Amino acid sequence: MAFGLNRVELIGRLGVDVTVNHLTSGGRVANLSIATDESYINRENGERVDKTEWHRIVTFQDGLVEMLGKHAHKGRLVYVDGKLQTRRWRKDGEDSDRFSTEILLVPGCRIQFLDKPNGNGAAMPAADPEGTGPAMPAGDGDSGTDDEIPF
Repeated sequence: MAFGLNRVELIGRLGVDVTVNHLTSGGRVANLSIATDESYINRENGERVDKTEWHRIVTFQDGLVEMLGKHAHKGRLVYVDGKLQTRRWRKDGEDSDRFSTEILLVPGCRIQFLDKPNGNGAAMPAADPEGTGPAMPAGDGDSGTDDEIPF
């Protein structure tokens, strides 16, 4: 019997508004891009180096796709608890495979906004993919300006 753990936790900012696409099967998929950043001091010259890492987040859950479509806007601070998944595909006319590693939100995983839509920093309730948790507030509260977004 094999045991394993596939879990990812991130806190970062949304790089763009959520993208919701319709599938040929009739379902929908939501795609998010989250930036995490870190900094360190370069030993050679003593300068501070800032590094940003981008993460792809994917979910196929109808309720979660709907909520993200309303509330997941560029610059929002989010907590994500999901699992890693690597997809492999080949484009027509190419001889080599392509790979994409994503964080998949499935039942039991979660995403939580850590700020209010207007960016004042107060935490918002968690989004429960199974629909049993606290409801997200109606309205997106988007101010329509990108002046306060750090990237």
